[in-house]
Amino acid sequence: MCGIAGALAFAGSRFEVTEPYLVAMRDVMAHRGPDGTGVWVAPDCRAGLAHRRLSIIDLSESANQPMPNEDGSVQVVFNGEIYNHAEIRRELESRGGHRWRTDHSDTEVIVHAFEEWGIECVHRFRGMFAIGIWDGRSRELWLVRDRIGVKPLYWSVHHGRLAFASEIKALLQDPEQPRAVDEEALFHYLSFLTTPAPMTLFAGISKLPNATWMRVREDGSTEQRRYWDPAERAEDLSGVSESEVAERLLEELRTSVRLRKVADVPVGVFLSGGIDSSTNAALFSEGEGGPVKTFSIGYEGEYASYQNELHYARLMAGRVGAEHHELLLTPHDLIDFLPRMVWLQDEPIADPVCVPVYYVSKLARDNGVIVCQVGEGSDELFYGYPWWKTRLDLQRWHDTVPVPRFVKRAMLAGLRAVGKDRGLLYEYLSRSARGERIFWGGAEAFTDTMKHRLLSPRLRKRFAGRTSWEAVEPIWERYRSSAAQPSRLGWMSYMDLSLRLPELLLMRVDKMSMGVSLEGRVPFLDHKFVEFAMGIPERMKVGDGREFKRILKRAVCGLIPDELIDRPKQGFGVPVYEWMFAELGDRARQELTEFCDETDYLDKAEVMRLFESGYQSEAWYLLNLALWWKRFVRDG
Repeated sequence: MCGIAGALAFAGSRFEVTEPYLVAMRDVMAHRGPDGTGVWVAPDCRAGLAHRRLSIIDLSESANQPMPNEDGSVQVVFNGEIYNHAEIRRELESRGGHRWRTDHSDTEVIVHAFEEWGIECVHRFRGMFAIGIWDGRSRELWLVRDRIGVKPLYWSVHHGRLAFASEIKALLQDPEQPRAVDEEALFHYLSFLTTPAPMTLFAGISKLPNATWMRVREDGSTEQRRYWDPAERAEDLSGVSESEVAERLLEELRTSVRLRKVADVPVGVFLSGGIDSSTNAALFSEGEGGPVKTFSIGYEGEYASYQNELHYARLMAGRVGAEHHELLLTPHDLIDFLPRMVWLQDEPIADPVCVPVYYVSKLARDNGVIVCQVGEGSDELFYGYPWWKTRLDLQRWHDTVPVPRFVKRAMLAGLRAVGKDRGLLYEYLSRSARGERIFWGGAEAFTDTMKHRLLSPRLRKRFAGRTSWEAVEPIWERYRSSAAQPSRLGWMSYMDLSLRLPELLLMRVDKMSMGVSLEGRVPFLDHKFVEFAMGIPERMKVGDGREFKRILKRAVCGLIPDELIDRPKQGFGVPVYEWMFAELGDRARQELTEFCDETDYLDKAEVMRLFESGYQSEAWYLLNLALWWKRFVRDG
């Protein structure tokens, strides 16, 4: 796990790539790689790569990056892990023609795999990765992001060059990089709590979408291509019995967990006490010589919006004989962390779970663990959210009940007349009336009505008549064309695999864990496991619609205690609602007042009305935006 950066000067540009330029980008990401540094500049100063190292596999100096091939014509920087690197290395060794400098570096496997197969080598990689490859033979730069989007990769073109990095703050080290708000991205941020790829909140800075490679030529032309699609690659399990699917599910997950135990440093598990993390802990502990280290976060005090899960985490830790560690957070921990959080995020990730993810990562690192397995992805693959049932039922109604659109429009007018146009009922009815999908993802911040009211008069006028379906529709069209048997639940999983997971949930894991130099690994999002899960028939996941994670629960029955399987769903949450009524609320009002007074993005009266109307969680989303603007745009 590392931080990577690089640049390419276009033909005819007077810009030269220099070591100081690359080192400035590299070292602002020191938290991503405290164990070593590297830099490479082409002899003609037209290309260069830089690297910060967090040593995980092959700790020797010979595994440092940037890493060349035998003659230096290929140079690679890489952030992530290739879990099947030993298997690929054996294949390359059998083909001959490659000289190896390391004993078992996964980075060197990328170097020689690219030599052997070109960009098609990416299809052989099983892991999480953001990769930069300079091919001196063709004088092309290749950028690659892993299939699921566990690792981020940002890029920008300006003043005759392209620069890329693991974090936006690295790109901002270039004094000629503009710092301006992308208002289109802001419009969508208010819907999704994050910006959909390829946008970021910085105008002119993009993020590479998941499962995508990008080729950059010296003339400045670029080409992007998606190299994997979870619906297109889904297994056909329609003729397999439910008991067989459950058995196969557990074996596939066991393989994924085993692959993510491979490291030359200590590895642990984040343990919330839910099904997902408990399953990770149970499978991780199989065959271990010593106790697995587990880490949990709770909160001091009692809150109506969030109940501590520490009892369940302790139960599971005891079941596997773990060396268990806990930490209790207070509102002051959040307030003290806010400046650091904004700095690590680069752009707003308006999920308050960033806070406990940071502190549980720090807890692990303080106890000598460098890598932790996390439970993200299970809910999205296995119908794990209770509120998904409402969306699923509404979509069935939309698809099967022949209500004319003029009737739906009349219903909307009636709701507007009685002042009920801010809620979810109005939002979903509006989508139905427009012929759109009901489900736009598992992270929706503001309804369309609320969003337009929150915008300043100038932006309200600019975005009149527009919705964030603009960001969803391309994903929907891709799903319709790639899925062999499209389904309502299949769409919901596909949508979250395309936006919420890579740009929100996995982004928070990457930014917060790497903030303390810890690597997060995600067994439920191994791409082969995802292909398997996407092929499980809807009836096995949903049943009568009232049981969540049905097939997963059957698979892990006996592996983890029944008490954990049968308990109601509770996410990895934060009592931000109550905290917004205390000291945090005063801070939020102050910051948002300042933001509205100094910018022309939001309507101040509407923002203050959120607090008065009890929309405390929604105020958190805007606080993230205001703090980001202040740190990265206003103050630079």
